Parts: sequence; C-alpha cells; structure tokens
Amino acid sequence: MDMNFTADSSLAPSRWRKVAYGGMQPGYDDNHTDETFLEDMVMNANVVKRNMLKVMQDSVSISQYLCIVFLVVLVWIYTLRSTLNENSLLLLDISLLGSGFIILVLTEEMLSLKRLWNYILNVSFFTTGLFVLAPIYQTLTRSISSDSIWAVTISLLLLHLFLHDYSGSTIRPSGALKNPNLTSCISLNASIVASVFIASRLPSRVHVFATMLFSLQIFLFAPLVTYCIKKYSFRLHLLFSLGLMAVTLTFVYSLHCLLFVLLVGILIFVNVVCPYWLIRIQEYKFEINGPWDEAKLCFDITD
Repeated sequence: MDMNFTADSSLAPSRWRKVAYGGMQPGYDDNHTDETFLEDMVMNANVVKRNMLKVMQDSVSISQYLCIVFLVVLVWIYTLRSTLNENSLLLLDISLLGSGFIILVLTEEMLSLKRLWNYILNVSFFTTGLFVLAPIYQTLTRSISSDSIWAVTISLLLLHLFLHDYSGSTIRPSGALKNPNLTSCISLNASIVASVFIASRLPSRVHVFATMLFSLQIFLFAPLVTYCIKKYSFRLHLLFSLGLMAVTLTFVYSLHCLLFVLLVGILIFVNVVCPYWLIRIQEYKFEINGPWDEAKLCFDITD
C-alpha cells in the first residue's frame, strides 16, 4: 500500500508555472492556463486622456501654416494681376529675410557665429542660383495653358499641406536630434514645383526671381522660424499665430468674400471641430492588455 502511494505521488504533475521560454512542462498542455490567467488583464492602460484646451492649442500650428500658404497664394495672385511690381516683391523678400535672421538670432539658444555665417553663405548661394535660373523658369511652361497650370499648382499645394511636418521643419535647427522624414521632403518638393509653375507665367526675369525667392523663403525658412518661436515661447507662438490669422483673413476678405468664408470655415474646423472629435472618440477607445501579449523580458542587473 505504501509503495503504491509513493508511485502515484511520483507520477503527479509538478506545479504549473507561467514562463516565457520554458518549453513544455510535464503533465500540462502547451496552451494550459490556470485560474490566475485573467488576473493580470488591464484595460485601457495606454489610453491617453486628452484635454480639449490643450488639443486646441496644439492645432494652432496647423492653422498657422494654412494661413502662411494662403498668404503665398495671395502674393502670387497679386503679382499675376500686376498689383505687386518687381520692386515691391524685392523689398518684401529683403524684409522677410532680415526679419527671419533676427528671429533666429533671438530665439535659437545654440546659434553660434559660425552657424550664422553658414546660414548667410547658404542663402547667398541659394539667391545667386535662383537669379541665374530665372530665365529658364520664365519659359518653362510657355506651351501649357494657364488653367492647367493653376490646376496642377492647387493639387501640388494640397499635397504639400497634407504631407507637411507640422511638428517641426524640413530644415532642422541646431541641436535637432531627428532628420527630416520622407514625407516632409516630398511636401517641400511639391511646393517648389508649384512655385516654378506660377513663376513661369510672369512677364519678366526680375518678376520670376523675386517671386521664386519669396516662395522658397516661405516654404523653406518659414517653418524653421515658426518652430524656433514655438520652442522659445509657446505664448509668443500663440500671439504670432493669432496675428497671422487676422492678417490673412483681412487680405483674403479684400480679395473675395467667398474665399474669406471658406478660410474661416477651415480654421474653425481645424481648431474647434477636429479637437472636439478627437476628445469624443477617446470615449470609444477600448484596449485590453494581458498575459496573451508578446512577452517582454525584464533583466534585473544587480551588483
């Protein structure tokens, strides 16, 4: 009797343990679970609770850049209508370039004299190249109708807005850890091609040079300047954005009332409706984490 009891106890399965890579445990199936299987289940562990005001503040960067692109289109329209002549455009280019450098000097903490000098050299080479290529840009699309030019330009601008990096800039400031991603580079190239198409409809070489310089200053350097302002002071970023929206709405209203209504609707949609939708859909987010997730090994390093 005692010998039978000892044999039965030796054949009894050992206690089941939950291990990541332990292989088959004798006496248990590979998919065995015990009564403690669901004790580690966690619901909505990684769901972030968002604040409506904070989301609206974050969406200001999108509205800011939308207004910047609208201002570029307004300058294009006024130039094609001969409301802005080449001298006014050159004065605008110089003003934007000077104010941009001043903002960079005041807001970038790690901006050294060497880096500032590199900025100046790059802008000089960039400006010289534009002036040399201006005659080519002027005759590039002479055989294409203006309707086709505007259709392609609007499509490229929509692609630019859709792929633009609203959290940073294609040109990285000093100390940036991440390089520009592929989508932001595609967005930049789309805006450059759109600028070339518009510049090719202008009457003179100086017009083409001034318009291309203005467009590329905005699409290349404006995101860097606004990023530095936001990094320096978020309150200053909000004030600058609100002022830019007011200026853009004023000029758009003077151009066409329907465009004004459209822009107001877009700004309300971006700054109010989209944040409200994001907050509401968070209520329906349902996430379950438990032992069935991929195992993550933790190693305790002790002395």
